[in-house]
Amino acid sequence: MTITLKIDGMHCGGCVRSVEKAARSLDGVSNVSVSLENAELTADVASPDRIDALKSAIEDCGFDVTGAPA
Repeated sequence: MTITLKIDGMHCGGCVRSVEKAARSLDGVSNVSVSLENAELTADVASPDRIDALKSAIEDCGFDVTGAPA
């Protein structure tokens, strides 16, 4: 399933790369795309439990996940 998460705290390309790297490092997460302009991440997740893992990985990088998966 494809999800979109709103992310606060990204200010530059380095932030985008950090979020992308964290998301791509997770099993069951693919087709990761991060938009600085829209402050969001879109990705395919293999199962709903991967959403919580994805949120945690992003938050561990110092960013806030503010929107529920859409």
